[in-house]
Amino acid sequence: MCNSEAVGSDAIEVGSLLRRGRDLQDAAVVAARAFHDDPFFEYLDPRPITRARGLVIFWRATLAALGPTAVLTGARRSDGRLVGVAAVVPPGGYPLTAAGQARQMVGAFRAMIVRPPALRDGLRYLLAIDKAHPKEPVSYLLLLVVDPSAQRRGLGARLQEGMLTTADRDGLDCYLETQKQENLAYYRRFGYEVADELRPVKAGPSLWTMRRPAR
Repeated sequence: MCNSEAVGSDAIEVGSLLRRGRDLQDAAVVAARAFHDDPFFEYLDPRPITRARGLVIFWRATLAALGPTAVLTGARRSDGRLVGVAAVVPPGGYPLTAAGQARQMVGAFRAMIVRPPALRDGLRYLLAIDKAHPKEPVSYLLLLVVDPSAQRRGLGARLQEGMLTTADRDGLDCYLETQKQENLAYYRRFGYEVADELRPVKAGPSLWTMRRPAR
């Protein structure tokens, strides 16, 4: 699932993150802030406080569940604050291992147990994402988020740069999902086009899959 976009500043450094400890927690917090007004997560939990808590739990579990080949990249201000995160799963890293899937599901359960219908609907979305995922090798942009305080200045492009360069070098398509319609135009700037529009829950928001051919 990808949110968009943005921040470019000489004071911001982009580099590797670890999927444990402080890096993992900081990445989960940035993702939670970026997705707080996302239509999908608002649908699952319309209550701002419990949604904020649940998002941190969900993203921390999801990022921790990624296999050893996944690449987690972060952008930090000069004061050390993390303001952007990208998580890329290379070919062979998705679907997650059985242990990874179990860890993600435990996180989803903990995040949404306060609202049982959200757990049911959230599972439907996760299953739809798994079913729609390409069977052939792709570079999967699982997460791209920028803290709201740092958006719309170019950081999203910087966070994707390494993935796009590597994918083109290796002749791989790139793939992502987004649940914000306004993000479609953003990702088209990088060569993505809509592959499908999913509606796992009739009353819930749409989920778009997008694909970028290798150049």
